[in-house]
Formats: sequence, structure tokens, C-alpha cells
Amino acid sequence: MLILTRRAGESLCIGDNIKVTVLSVQGKQVKIGLDIPDGMPVYREEVYLRIKEQNRQASETLDTDFLMATELWKSKKK
Repeated sequence: MLILTRRAGESLCIGDNIKVTVLSVQGKQVKIGLDIPDGMPVYREEVYLRIKEQNRQASETLDTDFLMATELWKSKKK
């Protein structure tokens, strides 16, 4: 993990397309601004992890459904 120190009003750039600016610091809370390309999704980590888990579950369901459909198709052929 890269650790950088920035003060309110200071920024950092990630590649050519992303700029992160510290807008304010109040106690333990930091407000940041993001300049990102249009259409690029940005999620809070807990939301992102939930999306990944739901996608994993959906892909498992699709595999199971496909296998069931294959078995049904085989049994109808006989």
C-alpha cells in the first residue's frame, strides 16, 4: 500500500485521468473530491464488496442452472 500525506486543498494524480483532492479534514473524517472520467464507476468499499459477492453468487447459480438444463435436455432425448 502506498501511503501519502496530503493537507486540505492538496491533490494527487493517479495516471492521466484521475485526480484526488483533499477538500477538508475534521477530526477523524476526511472529505475528498474525485475528478474521474465520465462513466467510470466509483463505489464505497463495502458496496463494492457486496456487488462482488452478489456477482459471485449469480455466476454460481448460472452454472448450476446450466448443468440442470443440460441434464433435463439429456433426459428428454432418451
